[in-house]
Amino acid sequence: MTFHTDRGPEMDSTFSLSGKKILITGAASGMGREFARHAAADGADIALLDLNGDGLEETVRLFGDGAKALTATLDLGVWEDVEAAVNSTVEGLGGLDIVAHVAGWDAPGVFWEQPLEHWHKLISTNLWGALHICRATVPKLLEAGSGRIVLVASDAGRVGSKGETVYAAAKGGQIALTKSLARELAPYGICINVICPGPTRTPLLDQEEADNPKLIEKLIRAVPLRRVGEVEDVARAIAFLASDASAYLTGQVMSVSGGLTMVG
Repeated sequence: MTFHTDRGPEMDSTFSLSGKKILITGAASGMGREFARHAAADGADIALLDLNGDGLEETVRLFGDGAKALTATLDLGVWEDVEAAVNSTVEGLGGLDIVAHVAGWDAPGVFWEQPLEHWHKLISTNLWGALHICRATVPKLLEAGSGRIVLVASDAGRVGSKGETVYAAAKGGQIALTKSLARELAPYGICINVICPGPTRTPLLDQEEADNPKLIEKLIRAVPLRRVGEVEDVARAIAFLASDASAYLTGQVMSVSGGLTMVG
């Protein structure tokens, strides 16, 4: 399924990303790739960041003729990599309006049996990565005098998840980061919000399904809307929070889970 935007003259322009300069992490696959496709189709200027350079090239190829994007390969857990990639791509874009931090990594397992190197990678990718991206991009947005930051965490960080304890702890850190940073940035006209997807059809879920063929069936029974999420569902939520239509929203947690978990 592909997310396309067909805007008629009656569409409120505040939902448009046309002309916006957007930096997207995790753009080599899944939710990050789908939002990148939407942003490119909507006329945004984009920079794509990911550890997977081949995946970034494939994402750009999917844009079709005429669409252009800057790319940078980096390890989000390494500050020097993030700082260099952000500086170079933002310079190439000629500024920055929106940051969509979608990158993440998970390795489900029993808490007391998981190798510590898995813990370190989970925290480095999911929490330090978010901290590094915010630290590198906030000065750019302050210079611009406005902006949007959208983090993609997980409902595991809101309500917990069996077999994902360290991952949930890192994603919970992203939620706390969002709420605290929102208070610091609000006086400068910068809004930051966080999306918490539920079970979503990504390469990671496909891998888990291969190990547990009945997984999707169980998830569908648990979700009130009776389906797992698609990357388009999350991409649409990112697009809304990145647009001017969300100008009065900051520090908010948006659960995109088909009703499996509910905020409020």
